[in-house]
Amino acid sequence: MEKKGDVMPIIDQINEGIKEAMRSRDQIRLNTLRMLKSKILAVDARAGLPDAEVIKLFKAYYGSLQEAFEQAEGAGRLDISEQLKSELTIIQEFLPQAPSLDETKKLIAQAIAESGAKTKKDLGLVMKAVIKLNSAVNGKLAKDLASELLSD
Repeated sequence: MEKKGDVMPIIDQINEGIKEAMRSRDQIRLNTLRMLKSKILAVDARAGLPDAEVIKLFKAYYGSLQEAFEQAEGAGRLDISEQLKSELTIIQEFLPQAPSLDETKKLIAQAIAESGAKTKKDLGLVMKAVIKLNSAVNGKLAKDLASELLSD
């Protein structure tokens, strides 16, 4: 079930990862991969989602885990925050790499130019343009940078 360019679909990568985690008895990795697989199966029981849709699911899950991680750190729950940090690292393997700070700044400048945005009221237009240019961009960072560049 190979796709163009012999790139294995994400669901197949997860299934292989589950087998490997079982062999190596890596319980955190096994549990995380099983959770990712269940996220896919909850949307499509035949696991036939295109990779772009799978990535959207994983981004949403990553965001909720990131929030839980920050709350655990804030509450001083190091046991929970360490586990969540491990899970976040595993999920990142399946997400596109976010551009660097410099690349993000260039994307913001390009998005502002293309959208014709002038003030902070146009922030929504800029963010839409940024996502079109590179969907892997860190949304919070992009919003902060765009806010700095746009006038009040």
